[in-house]
Amino acid sequence: MPLVIVFIGILFLLLLMSVFKLNAFFSLLITAFFVGLLNSMGLNETIDSILNGIGDTMGSLVLLLTFGAMLGKLIEESGAALSITYRLKKIFGEKYIQLAFVITGFLVGIPMIYNASFLVLVPLLYTFATTSKKSLLYLGIPMSASLSVAHAYLPPHPAPTAVSMIYGADINLSLLYGLIPCIPAIVLAGPVLSRFFNKWYITPPAGMFSAKEYDEKDLPGVGVSVFTILTPVVLMVVGALFPMLTGERVSATVQEVAAFLSNPNIALFIAVMVGIYTLGIRRGRRMTDIMKTLERAAEGIFIVVIIIAAGGALKQVLFDSGVADYIKEVVQDFHFNPIIMAWVVAALLRLAIGSATVATITAAGIMHPVVVASGVSPELMVLATGSGSLMFSHFNDVGFWMFKEYYNVSVKQTFQVWTVMESIVGIVGLITVLIIHAMA
Repeated sequence: MPLVIVFIGILFLLLLMSVFKLNAFFSLLITAFFVGLLNSMGLNETIDSILNGIGDTMGSLVLLLTFGAMLGKLIEESGAALSITYRLKKIFGEKYIQLAFVITGFLVGIPMIYNASFLVLVPLLYTFATTSKKSLLYLGIPMSASLSVAHAYLPPHPAPTAVSMIYGADINLSLLYGLIPCIPAIVLAGPVLSRFFNKWYITPPAGMFSAKEYDEKDLPGVGVSVFTILTPVVLMVVGALFPMLTGERVSATVQEVAAFLSNPNIALFIAVMVGIYTLGIRRGRRMTDIMKTLERAAEGIFIVVIIIAAGGALKQVLFDSGVADYIKEVVQDFHFNPIIMAWVVAALLRLAIGSATVATITAAGIMHPVVVASGVSPELMVLATGSGSLMFSHFNDVGFWMFKEYYNVSVKQTFQVWTVMESIVGIVGLITVLIIHAMA
């Protein structure tokens, strides 16, 4: 019966989002309440469970998401992404300009949500496609693949960060695992896939682009830009590797300091402080203007924060209502592979709901008891869930329509390129998780 209630809850969520067109926040919140009542929790017990879920989720994530948004906004307004791309173009030349967009997309995509980072880079993409007389897809597919990889695989991106919290995973180790499939996923879904569409000469949509010359003297230095963007990633990766490399050879104080600096909240906070100086004060911006930029960033991330919080509410209701314990028993009896289960659940939710973020968080709420019961590495489950959430993108996905409109392609072409690209990233992620799990 509990699994039937979960299935009914998912259908109810789809109904609210697809038929009644409620946004993800309201849909998740109402579904959490509905599932609680179906499980005979009672009105007050259900609302308490929802509030506890929201509180736990917000408490662990709000600083991460806010600092990530602030860092992304500093990168956007300073022109740091443009500076990196120009330098990479000089290094690789016209022949390897795809690499410039792969690297830029990857760096910019780490701290920023997909839609925001895509919109930041699209004007840059239009400029280079026009001046180099190359098809928009030749440069755009590798860039979009990089953004998707960061979205699905890597904390401190919001979705994998939220799932790490739900599963109780070490975020630094989740980042380390997530870095492993990045190169094969980007190569296959980016430059390799783009070769199949070389004959499609796509230009920027009319009215959305006018050629503009940028003065590189007005942009921040490439070294400073890369240093600022990678600050949190370096701190988190070092934090994951430090205990493995040093063991007990360093004092407890040194270990404590290393753990403190690599804490994702602190790492992102340090990165924002660095960005305030390197991309703001150092370039002559007034502190009052910088603070307004950061305030706009916090406002922009609000909807993402409350959607994730609502996902935490649903997870808590499933736990408090006894569904979690029932799922544990089912897993132990039937010996399902939890990695494949997480990937499939996230993939089916993406197919039904459209939003990769919502699919990831909802799947994590459902799979949380499986992680506890199975003993599988929660860090691998983070990667498996995020990978599954990229599968089967179609009409109900905002990213699908953004790709269609901004890349000036037909619906059929969007399926051929975008949906295939997303699925490649998802499949590579799953294969990587299964290989790491087999080797562990």
